[in-house]
Amino acid sequence: MVHVSIKREDCTACSTCWETCPEVFEENGDDSFSQIREKYRAGGSISEGEVPDSLKGCVGEAAALCPVRIISVTEE
Repeated sequence: MVHVSIKREDCTACSTCWETCPEVFEENGDDSFSQIREKYRAGGSISEGEVPDSLKGCVGEAAALCPVRIISVTEE
């Protein structure tokens, strides 16, 4: 499994992550910031998630392309 976290308070709502990896990231309807899709949320948190290894490349690319570097990806 791969752990993904978003520092939502620093998000600029640029849409890069949810356009790059829509399987995992989506726009929050209330504040327009990025959040983890419900399917992958860890403990119900919109900013923490656990994704299968098959999505490691996708979340890694989204993290690398994030202009404010608020997405972290770690393997567990």
